[in-house]
Amino acid sequence: MKQTKIVILNWNGRKHLERFLPTLVENTPEAGIVIADNGSTDDSLAYVKSHFPQLEIVTMEKNYGYAGGYNRALEQVEADYFLLLNSDVEVPAGWIVPLIETLDAHPEVAAVSPKIRSFAEPGRFEYAGAAGGFIDCLGYPFCRGRILDSIEMDEGQYDDARDVFWASGACMLVRSDVFRKLGGFDADFFAHMEEIDFCWRAQLAGYKIRINPRSSVFHVGGGTLPNDNPQKIYLNFRNNLCMLFKNLSPYTFWPVLFTRMVMDGAAAVVFLLQGKPVFFKKVFRAHLDFHKQRKSLHQKRRIIQQQRIARPHGIFRGSIVLCHALGRNKFGHMI
Repeated sequence: MKQTKIVILNWNGRKHLERFLPTLVENTPEAGIVIADNGSTDDSLAYVKSHFPQLEIVTMEKNYGYAGGYNRALEQVEADYFLLLNSDVEVPAGWIVPLIETLDAHPEVAAVSPKIRSFAEPGRFEYAGAAGGFIDCLGYPFCRGRILDSIEMDEGQYDDARDVFWASGACMLVRSDVFRKLGGFDADFFAHMEEIDFCWRAQLAGYKIRINPRSSVFHVGGGTLPNDNPQKIYLNFRNNLCMLFKNLSPYTFWPVLFTRMVMDGAAAVVFLLQGKPVFFKKVFRAHLDFHKQRKSLHQKRRIIQQQRIARPHGIFRGSIVLCHALGRNKFGHMI
């Protein structure tokens, strides 16, 4: 097997490191482990140095977010494969081997994820990845096992390895040369959607993205920004629009944007009716800031479209919002 290093991006995450790092070290003799500290102000590094002095540590002077943090950290790490792992993930013995074997056996695959289940409810899939990521024609991400906020129990219904649209940033094994060739994550995203954007760019460049359910991990989720955090709402809406602008062809993007303006506006009104005026404002702020960034996004799109040699796999031609409204909340009902 080729050299693999697990890189955990940490920001004030001592409680997660205390809970999950010992098991990771014990259950992963096949790979080196790197703690990349994103400008923490707690005693995370003191804990790691005291309890795991054998681990490699990379430090950054401030919090660059998930995207910028990983970009900077991975510049300082040398390995054939990078395993990007959230600090709030529990891993069983042997978990990493099927992922490494996937990249070893399939040179066309840029990234692969395991099946991701809930740490709190191990029999259920977890929101951030489940059994493989997809996207619909309007840019809404979903997974095998998770349609919007409807999450299935894992009954073995998605235990086949297959190509997907995106691999989860909570646990993703990626080829280091492809990561660097594509410029890593878009650091302007800061956090949220950057792994989907990366996987989309990788597919346009001719690579594939896979899920291998022979590997399974357990994710807490919401460790940095809880689901009810207004900033998370803002980043998800803004970054999704930026991702669509960059990766869709120009003639496809504008009809999608018009539809998204209507649907996002409706979502903002729902937030307002729910008594969440801050969320309402964040949605409109996301759209305004997207338009402010269009000059730089044009430059990014030009580079991506010039390198485009393939059509991506895993785009659902319908609307998952409509499917959800009609009660079709399982992946098998759609694709």
